[in-house]
Amino acid sequence: MPVEVMPEKTFYRRLEGKIAIVTGGAGGIGAATVRLFTNHGAKVVIADINDESGLSLATSLFPLATYVHCNVSSEAEVQTLVDSTMSRYGRVDILFNNAGVLGSQSKHKSIVDLSVDEFDKVMSVNVRGVALGMKHAARVMIPNKTGCIISTASVASVMGGMGPHAYTASKHAIVGLTKNAACELGKHGIRVNCISPFGVATPMLVNVDRRIDCRIYEGNI
Repeated sequence: MPVEVMPEKTFYRRLEGKIAIVTGGAGGIGAATVRLFTNHGAKVVIADINDESGLSLATSLFPLATYVHCNVSSEAEVQTLVDSTMSRYGRVDILFNNAGVLGSQSKHKSIVDLSVDEFDKVMSVNVRGVALGMKHAARVMIPNKTGCIISTASVASVMGGMGPHAYTASKHAIVGLTKNAACELGKHGIRVNCISPFGVATPMLVNVDRRIDCRIYEGNI
C-alpha cells in the first residue's frame, strides 16, 4: 500500500505569516527559539534588556526579526512591547514568555539564609514578567479569537532540590498562572502552555554554576 506523503508545509515553515514575540530572546533558549521561528517563516520581535546581543541577532535575521528593549518586570515596557508590535504588524499570534533569572544565590544555599531582596528580584522578573506578558498578549489576542502563549517554567517546578529557593518558587508560580490562564482563555481560541526543561547549558546557567563542563554547553547550543 503506498505511503501518503504529507505536504511539505506540514513539516517546514509551519509559522509562515505568523507574528511572534520572544522575551529574553537575545540569548540561550530565547535566541534559539527566535532562529527556529524565523526558519519556519514567522516574523519575530526580540525583547530583552541585552541590547547588544538583541540587536545583533535581529540584524542577522533581518527582515524577519526586529529588536525592542524590554524589562519584563515593568508593565509600561511590556505594554509598549505589545502595542509597538501591533502597530508594526497588526496582530500578535504567539508570545513566548522566556525572560527569566536564576538569581545569585546557589541552589545549595539554605532557606535560613534567604535574601528577601534577591527573592523579590527573581519573582519580579520570573512571575510578574510572565503575568504581564499574558495580560497584554491576551488583550490583543482575544478580539482575534486566536493565539498561543507559551512560558518557560523549569524542571524545578516539578522536582525539589533542582534550583535556588526563589527560582523554584517562581517556576511553580508560572505553572499555576499557565493553568489558570489556559482555563480562562481557551474559550477565546487562545492556547496557553508552559515548558519545563531540564538543565540546558545556556550562558545564564553556565555563568551561575561553573561546574558545568563547557563541552556540554557547546554540544547543546
